[in-house]
This record gives sequence, structure tokens and C-alpha cells, in this order.
Amino acid sequence: MPNPTINLIERRVSANRFDPHHTLTNAEIENLVRLATRAPTAYNLQNWRFIAVRKPGAKARLRKLAFDQAKVSDAAVTFIICGERPDDTSLPGRLRPFVEAGHMPEAMALKWQDAARAQYADPQAARDEAIRSATLGAATLIYVAEALGLATGPMVGFDADGVVREFGLAPGETPVMLLAVGRAASGNWPQKPRRPLSEVLQLS
Repeated sequence: MPNPTINLIERRVSANRFDPHHTLTNAEIENLVRLATRAPTAYNLQNWRFIAVRKPGAKARLRKLAFDQAKVSDAAVTFIICGERPDDTSLPGRLRPFVEAGHMPEAMALKWQDAARAQYADPQAARDEAIRSATLGAATLIYVAEALGLATGPMVGFDADGVVREFGLAPGETPVMLLAVGRAASGNWPQKPRRPLSEVLQLS
């Protein structure tokens, strides 16, 4: 019997055309993000934020910053997926339930905090981690949406500085990508061909 997760991966497309009449409820949007945050992050930092742009006025503002890509406003919601530069002081709170459940010794949690502080003292390393975490969250959101019968369209073509200003991103937050989510309209391309494994896989 075919594995449904593998089928999902093989059929997924990056949609450009969405049904502009389709909407998602707050509960549906919350469920998408709840499942997306099951993605991994270093030290369990969970250093991401998802801004769900769904009101017509907000979509219009974002569309202008995304070089007038129609899917920004046609999709039920377009997420601004933000990576946050790692903050080691957040770790005790994020690990506390795990420690209290007996899965991790408290001393280990403190060592993780020290390690994160040292690792991300370099601004470039901190920015790289923000982008990694947001990308993992975005990828998980893409497949969650697909599993729920929704289409997605990731975008990196947008004015990042404009998004920071217009949507009030905090210092240390980076808008990594936009992700349109909604019901696909007709006219989307099928999945485009992938490079052969011989070009991308090295067995050592």
C-alpha cells in the first residue's frame, strides 16, 4: 500500500493560482501553525514567528511589497515567516516542561543555554540560525497544508526591509519568506522535474 506521506511529497506543487473566494477560519490557521511548529530547531529554541496576513487591507499592503504577485491577495492567507535571532535566555522557559517531565536533567538544560550563548555570539551565526529555523518551519507548514488539502506558494521575491517596517517586525527578526496558503485554482503547473540523483547524491 503506498505511503500517504510519500504520495504527498511527490504530488506537491508550488501554486501560483488560488481561489480568491476561499477563506480559512482562525481555528484552521491556528492548526496549520500549531503543526508547523513541530519542526525541529537547534536547542529547541523555536526561534520563529508566523504572521498570518488575511484581511484585504493587509494583503494589499503585502502584495505591494511582493512586487504585485497576485497570489499574496488571492490565497486565503499569506504567511510572513520570520526567523528570530537565537536568544539563549529564552531556553530555560522553553525547556522547563521537558525537564519537569523528567526527560532532561536540569544541569543539561543549563549547559544547553551556555552552549547556545557561545554558539550564537557571532551575529552571522545567529542570523544563519534564524533563517534555518524559519525555513524548517515553512517547509513543515507546506506539507501540513498539503496534507489538509490546501495548496501553497512560497515566495522570496519581496521587499524585506519594507515588510519589516510595514508589519512591525521586532529587532532581531528576519522575514525569511512569504507563503501563500489556500485552495488551488485551475491553471497551476504540475511539479517541475527534479535533477537526477547522480547529480545530487554522493555516497561516501
